[in-house]
Amino acid sequence: MNKNNYAVIMAGGIGSRFWPMSKSDFPKQFLDILGTGETLIQQTFSRLVKVCPAENIRIVTNKNYKHLCLEQLPDIIEKNILCEPSMRNTAPCVAYAAFKTQSENPDANMIIAASDHIITKEDEFVRVMNDCLQITSENDVLLTIGINPSRPDTGYGYIQFADDGLVKHKKVRKVKTFTEKPNQELALSFLDSGDFLWNSGMFVWSVKSITLAYRKYLHDMYDIFEEGKDYYNTDKEEEYIDRLFPACKNISIDYGIMEKSDKVHVYPASFGWSDLGTWGSLYSHLDLDEKDNAIQGNKVMLYNSSNNIVNVPNDKLVVLQGLEGYIVVESDGNLLVCKKEEEQQIKQFVMDVKKFK
Repeated sequence: MNKNNYAVIMAGGIGSRFWPMSKSDFPKQFLDILGTGETLIQQTFSRLVKVCPAENIRIVTNKNYKHLCLEQLPDIIEKNILCEPSMRNTAPCVAYAAFKTQSENPDANMIIAASDHIITKEDEFVRVMNDCLQITSENDVLLTIGINPSRPDTGYGYIQFADDGLVKHKKVRKVKTFTEKPNQELALSFLDSGDFLWNSGMFVWSVKSITLAYRKYLHDMYDIFEEGKDYYNTDKEEEYIDRLFPACKNISIDYGIMEKSDKVHVYPASFGWSDLGTWGSLYSHLDLDEKDNAIQGNKVMLYNSSNNIVNVPNDKLVVLQGLEGYIVVESDGNLLVCKKEEEQQIKQFVMDVKKFK
């Protein structure tokens, strides 16, 4: 396995759209939401060790979740858990990992992956990642992974690709535009055009290429993390990050760099990817009964009910009658009953619930 291959798992989110299972003190990436016996971050780590040595995998997370990372990932090296003192979106998160890695290995190429995505075709994922790492080791490009769309999904961002690309890797195309989550009509037109891909939020690049991009497009952030090279892997690293990380601009890597740089290319892929962002997105990955109900819980009884998601503890007796198209979730004494079509309101529900605390 190539010692220059690295991976960064972004694991700092609180997953509020999966409330009440996902909570700020125990977010969804540390939960076995699919009922497979593995948490989402464990699945992510297991995939990446097929591409990178375990000692080359970094996790960027909130310092409150460090103990969960150590508990759930026995193969992770403690110094490779990079703790954010505050939430500052993905650009500072990626910068911390990239500059620290560059200080250790200036020839490193790295994958940036979320901790909570589902990938069902792992062999194809490994092939694609190895191909991307080879490309970024030979070319000064910032690769984003685009997923070949199978439906006009309004829950994903889209990437439009141009006709031109890399000479030696014709499938890799230059990015023309990034588009946020579209409405149904626009999503249909994207699918019909044939030159749009889902934006997976996964990236591959060399540390040299990405740090140069920070210098050009996010210079203040570049200065903070470049100066940090005197402190990485010393007993002064934590104090330095705690002091200067909160000064970073709250901006995503997409807005900060990917939408500005002329080095951005997209690699089209199909490896059974899904962004597990909502209860609705989980529905398609669960076993359904004859009435299209997805049930997790040993004592759930449904009558004249269809197209529901029910997730309750195994010892909780739940009887539901006449429900169609609902989310019913109970966790730690908190109960959510919400129409599936209205699940975008769950984030607001969580904000409102805080008033009771």
